[in-house]
Order: sequence, then structure tokens, then C-alpha cells
Amino acid sequence: MGVCLNMQNGVPGGKWGFGNLIRRKQVDSVHPRREDHQLAKTLSVLDLIAIGVGSTIGAGVYILIGTVAREHTGPALTIAFLIAGIAASLSAFCYAELACRCPSAGSAYHYSYICVGEGVAWLIGWALILEYTIGGSAVARGISPNLALFFGGEDKLPAFLARHTISGLGIVVDPCAALLVFIVTGLLCIGIKESSVAQTIVTTVNVCAMIFIIIAGGYIGFKNGWAGYELRNGYFPYGINGVFAGSATVFFSYIGFDSVTSTAEEVKNPQRDLPLGIGIALSICCILYMLVSIVIVGLVPYYALDPDTPISSAFASYGFEWAVYIITGGAVTALCATLMGSILPQPRILMAMARDGLLPSFFSDINKHTQVPVKSTIVTGTFAAALAFLMDVSQLSGMVSVGTLLAFTIVAVSILVLRYVPPDKVPVSPSLQGSVGSVSLQFHTDIQEIEANCQSLLGNRNICGHPLIDKEITHADEKKRRKIAAWNITLLCIGNIILASAASANELLSFLRITLCCLGAILLLCGLIVLACINQDNARHTFGHTGGFLCPFVPFLPVACILINTYLLINLGTGTWIRVSIWLVIGVLVYIFYGRSHSSLRGAVYVSTAHTDEICGNSSDHLA
Repeated sequence: MGVCLNMQNGVPGGKWGFGNLIRRKQVDSVHPRREDHQLAKTLSVLDLIAIGVGSTIGAGVYILIGTVAREHTGPALTIAFLIAGIAASLSAFCYAELACRCPSAGSAYHYSYICVGEGVAWLIGWALILEYTIGGSAVARGISPNLALFFGGEDKLPAFLARHTISGLGIVVDPCAALLVFIVTGLLCIGIKESSVAQTIVTTVNVCAMIFIIIAGGYIGFKNGWAGYELRNGYFPYGINGVFAGSATVFFSYIGFDSVTSTAEEVKNPQRDLPLGIGIALSICCILYMLVSIVIVGLVPYYALDPDTPISSAFASYGFEWAVYIITGGAVTALCATLMGSILPQPRILMAMARDGLLPSFFSDINKHTQVPVKSTIVTGTFAAALAFLMDVSQLSGMVSVGTLLAFTIVAVSILVLRYVPPDKVPVSPSLQGSVGSVSLQFHTDIQEIEANCQSLLGNRNICGHPLIDKEITHADEKKRRKIAAWNITLLCIGNIILASAASANELLSFLRITLCCLGAILLLCGLIVLACINQDNARHTFGHTGGFLCPFVPFLPVACILINTYLLINLGTGTWIRVSIWLVIGVLVYIFYGRSHSSLRGAVYVSTAHTDEICGNSSDHLA
């Protein structure tokens, strides 16, 4: 039990070694920031619910219902939404605990930096940058076709909003998409409270449109009979496998609630409001999805649903053509709310990475008047607007899911780390190396006294109850428990990857596939059983901010979350992974040539948490 691990880089490995990738920062929100580095704490639980619902319910649900019902689930679409909602809630539980313990900007990047290490945190942050940029651009490109319906078609749109093709280049530019991105960017620069009010208004209109679909559709169904449920082949025409395949598809309709955690630093009471905001937002989305699906697949047989406009065509089949305007209005507001939810988190992730030294300090500047990262927001909006204006990013939309699923996976892993092997050493400024040396000398002196006392007690037969002996035995047992827990967390993660990969590899020979599945399942179950049997670390009670939400059913819930998200990641397709790999390679190069050498943890001295107060004396000497 030494005082520090390594005087040069805080962890073993040297300047160029593996140690740089596993160095971890402490929970920086427990130390007050300078006023000019602090975001405005103005958000309430209602604001968080509006951000969560608005970011989650996009226009996809207005289209997805028809495709999934026709190809996978049939009338059992509601059950698919329920299963997907339960799967998403596993990640929500993990996010809720980490957001309470570490309520700073950065979301999954911030949590993985604290629990796993700098290398993984960098890749997560880099993947999230890609997710939010492409996601925002794709959403913006989808607004103008829906908006055109109010003008009687795309050819009736005003010239400054209509899409145009640049002759010779074949590029279709979308001025409407770029204009909307700039409007949202300007709104986000004004202030977090003002933008959350706008988000609330837009989200309310979208929810009202969905409530109209539910009430009006229910009225039509009870009046004319539920034709969609009167089928010979029953409620599960594609079987249970079809329902699970549909669940995997509609799972992506729940992506967006994690935007709530990116605003953790701006919440008035994060320990109370963040779990409520995440939980209520996800519950509202699940209930609305299920009720809409019940109505639509009941009005029209699943095989007769229009794959492009299932809701509008379902109402039109009963003579309610005018309902298309309400439904289209809901789709437009849903896209606007999702656009805001896509652009809002990215500046805060850039700011968090810049605070840690992994990106230039330009991105960490906070405007004194609005108390938001204006420079990061403008850069984010400019890039998103340029992409939305020049490129049809629909083919890149699969890359959005990679960032989200990677974040969901690492957040679940972080819960396991926090509960079983939480960081027991924290980084302090290299200027305190002299203090570390003096405390280390005093520690070794204490050890020598303990050894001398042990020797004097050897002649005593009843030495087991001596406090010095008991303390050493307890420490040795705890060190052994942490080592066992760390190896088994690694073991079950490897088992997860093998099991999910083998289950998805349809091209493999049956014998090889079954063998790999069995191997992965054995590793997974062995790791899970050991974690379930050993005690969790006592430090979990004091890690970060205490008194907030605790994730239930650990380790079972996080392990299930890891397995589900790993399976979905592997099934995103080869093309998506090739494109994402190029982006990640670029990220690795940026880290090697800039982030690694500019990290705020470069040269940090790591000390045991038991000696932190004695060495530092003042919390302002801690590194972020």
C-alpha cells in the first residue's frame, strides 16, 4: 500500500507507455470551480424531461412503425417497443447513478475517464463528437421534405428554402437545413435556460400531435372495429424471433435520453433531478410509442401499412385526409426538438475534453454573460450546418448508433468498476511531490513500527486480535478482493464480446459457432457468478457525490446492458464499421500528437485517497 504509483505519469508505463491510456482523473465536481469556468445552474427536473423527451422522440417513429410491423412483428409491435424500452432502461439506470455521483459536463466521456482511463475516455468522446455532428445534420436534412407538405410539395417551397442541385457536381444543397441549424445554434448561445424553454415548447407540440393520434385513432378503431387485430395468422405472424428482431430495430428510437446527462453541470439539484429527468423522460417515450403502435396496427392490417407514411395513410383510409397536416406538424416539431437535442450535448463534450487538456483550451471558454460554451457551440453549429447544406448524410446515419452504443456499453462497465474496484488513488499536482515524499517517509516509518510490534508479539499466542495485525490482514484481504473483481470484470467483458460476435456470425460453421457461443457464455457466467458472490467495495459509499440514485441489481443489470449493446454494435454492418474505424484512427492520431502530451494528468503524482488531504491540505491543488 504505497503512497504513489509513479512520479512521472501517475501510473506505470512511462512517457510513451500503456500507463498514459489508463490514467484516471478524479470527480472534479466535488471541488468548486472559478466563477468564469462555471456553467449556469438553472435547469429543473421539468427542463430535463423536455430535453430528454425532445431528444428521444424523433420523426423516425412516424415512419418506423410501418416498416417494423410489416417486416418483423405484425400486430405485436407494441411488445417490441416494450422490450426495447426495458433494454434502454438498463442503460438509463447506469447513467442515472453516474450522473448523480459525477455531475459534470461530458456525459459518458467524463464517467469513463474517472472509472476506466484516459484512452477509453478519448475514444468515447471522439465517437460522441461524430454521433452528434452527423445526427444533427441528418435530422436537419429531414425537415425540409416534411415542411414542404404545408406548401403543397417541394416545388412550392420558397426559393431560399428549396433544395437545389449544383450542376456539374451532382451535389444537392439544402438551404433550409443549414438555416435551421444556425437558428438552433444561435438559440443555444443565448443561454441554457432560454434554449430549454424553446425545447419545452417544441416538445409539447410534438407530444400533443402524438396524443391526437392516440385519441383520434382510438375513436376510429372503436367506431369501425379494429381491423388490424382480426387476422387469421394471429398476433405473432413472424413468431417470437420476429418480435425480438423488431425490438432491436426500434431500440434506436430510445436513443437520446443520454442528452440529459450532458447538462448535469447546469442542473440545480443534480442528485434529485437527474434520475427523475432520465426516468420520467424514458417512461413518457415508451408509453407514447406503445400507445401509438397499438392504435396504428389496429386500424390497418400490418401487411397493408404504408412503409413511408404509415400513420397518415392509416387515417386517410378512414377518410381523415386532413389529419395529415397535424401528423406532419408533429413530425416537423419532433425533428426540430431532436435537432436541438443533437447540437446541445456536443459543445459540452468538447468543453469537458478541453478542460482535461485533450483538446485546445479554446473549446473550454465559457461566456461570462450567458454562462454557456459559446465558442464550442458556434464551431459545432458551423460544422453541422455545412454538412446539412452540402451532403446527404442519410447513408452515414448508422455511424450515429456506434457512438451511442459505445457510450451505453462503457457506462455499464463503469458501474461495475465503481462498485467493485473504484479508484483508490487520485492525481495531485506535480508541485506537491515534496509533500508526497514526506508522507511516504512517514508511512514507511509506520510500517516499520508495525513490523517491530508484530515481532514483539510473536511470543504471544493470542495475537490475532491485536489491532495492528487485524489492520494488515484486512488490507491484504481487500487487495485480494479488488484483484479478483478486476480480473472477473475483464473476463465477463471478453465473454460478452465472444458470445455476441458468435451469435451474430451467421456465416460461420454451425459447430464453430456453437463452440464460440458456449465459450463466451462460460466466461460471461463465470465472471458474473464471482462478482455476485464477492462483496462490493466499501469505497462506493463515499465515491464522488453521495446521497443520489443507486443502480439496482448490480452486477446483473450492468452485465445485461453490456451484452445487449455489444450485440447491437456488432450487428450494425461492415460498411458502418469501416467508416467509423477511419474516424477512430483519426482520433487516435489526434490523441498521440496532441492530447497525450497536453493532458492535465501529464506528470501527475498519484496518491492514496487516505493520504490526499494530508498531502494537499487544500483541494485547489487537485488536478481535474
